[in-house]
Amino acid sequence: MDPRLLEGLTDAIGFLAGVLLAYVVGRLFGFDPLAPGHGGDAIGGIVLAGLGGGAGVQLARRWRAGRRKED
Repeated sequence: MDPRLLEGLTDAIGFLAGVLLAYVVGRLFGFDPLAPGHGGDAIGGIVLAGLGGGAGVQLARRWRAGRRKED
């Protein structure tokens, strides 16, 4: 598989998994990024989703780097 395609796919999967996990955790704590308006719960949910997506991408890149060392 083309390494650029693999990089893009793993980044996308990591991002989506991170956002989904952050969304679920945010909902458990009362934050909702999809809430109407610009209330604190909506802003908190958006921040959590952004942090979760970034963390997911970083984890995917670390996973990819670890696999590269094994090859």
